[in-house]
Amino acid sequence: MTMKHILLSCAVISSLLTQSAFAKTTAEEAAQLGSDKLTCIGAERAGNADGSIPAFSGKWQGAWSDASKGGGYDPGPYAAEKPLFTITEQNVEQYAARLTEGQKALLKRYPKTYRIPVYQSHRDFRYPDWVCDAAKKNATTAEVVSNGLGITGTTGATPFPFPKAGIEAQWNMQYPHRAWTEEATQDQAVIYANGSKTFGRVYYRILSPWNDPNHRGSNQDKINSYFNVLTLLPERDKGSIYTGWTPNDNSLDRQTWFYSPGTRRVRQAPEFGFDTPQGAGGFRTVDDDRLFNGSPERYDWKLVGKQEIYIPYNTFKMNDPALKYNELLTVNSLNPEYMRYELHRVWVLEATVKKGFRHAYAKRRFYLDEDSWHAIWVDNYDARGQLWRASMVNHFWSPAIQGYQAGIALYHDLNADVYLADRMVNQSKAGWRLNVGDITADMFAPDAAQRSGH
Repeated sequence: MTMKHILLSCAVISSLLTQSAFAKTTAEEAAQLGSDKLTCIGAERAGNADGSIPAFSGKWQGAWSDASKGGGYDPGPYAAEKPLFTITEQNVEQYAARLTEGQKALLKRYPKTYRIPVYQSHRDFRYPDWVCDAAKKNATTAEVVSNGLGITGTTGATPFPFPKAGIEAQWNMQYPHRAWTEEATQDQAVIYANGSKTFGRVYYRILSPWNDPNHRGSNQDKINSYFNVLTLLPERDKGSIYTGWTPNDNSLDRQTWFYSPGTRRVRQAPEFGFDTPQGAGGFRTVDDDRLFNGSPERYDWKLVGKQEIYIPYNTFKMNDPALKYNELLTVNSLNPEYMRYELHRVWVLEATVKKGFRHAYAKRRFYLDEDSWHAIWVDNYDARGQLWRASMVNHFWSPAIQGYQAGIALYHDLNADVYLADRMVNQSKAGWRLNVGDITADMFAPDAAQRSGH
């Protein structure tokens, strides 16, 4: 056995992490999915007591009534709305119960530049019927297996609409409904406290058989998704390529190959994962993508419960191709004029490093949107227990995938007074190409990387 598997086995035994440890969803619970009480993935249809969170309407499936044609930028159905109020360092105590520790820290540290504009909350989009059918099936059939590293059940939808434990909520976070194929040229930028910026650019493709709308498979199928990332900037790294695939069950290792333009050779990159620094400046980790991805093996997972939190939501505006980066990327935080926060119910999920394992983040506290299970915000803590990085992903509804698309991701480093903006497409002309049928598995093989590098 490798040391990785020895440590993993010890941690599993000590935590008694087996599928039999969790209570099964009953037929009575499953029958509530899609009812007048719950949506088909388990979110409460009702609003909150004071009306600041509306009832789930689900009035639009796919596009809204006046959506633009095609897959390009759209200002969205709420473009004419103005903020109801703005949270600043001066009034933070008034709203503290509905803020994360990271949000409060950002308001305190950057009182002149960071603020939270709060808009009317909306819950108007519902998933396609096939997603609902898969989620309902999963409710009574999906189980945690492989000592927490995998699950059973049907692909394409939330595996655990009624999570009974943190590890189940973790799998919901990793497996929300999203794009089957993704292609874009994306910009990254590190913005320093003095206003200087360092840029990176990548062209990437993703193919996810797991979310193929035309095929339902098993969560025990070998491959979850394929990826190919070509670096375009900075110049010193131009032409380098990472390609490979991620497994559904993490008892199998992620397979990654690296093409170096200097040697014109492809080699396997086995250490690509977990807390390997990634992106411009290295201000995020590999498993920071979409706030968490990959094997959950290094953490104990605790489902804290639900909370009402102001989170980035329906963030169409910041993707406008007419918006230049000098205007968008202001000091200390993305220009709040283009941010949009709404009050939503979220699941709070906490990850703590297991004994015998290591990770740059000793604790992570995730906030998962009740209506989609996407991770929207995370506060990351260092080994001293100090808040280190506060990160978010700005999602918007995409008619092309009939689901929420991950837009600009922001990673704030509170120690370095730096933030990284990732997944920007404003100045890349084409934006995202989503759910197109011309991306195939053979584009992600090692020899394909070598051919494209040449």
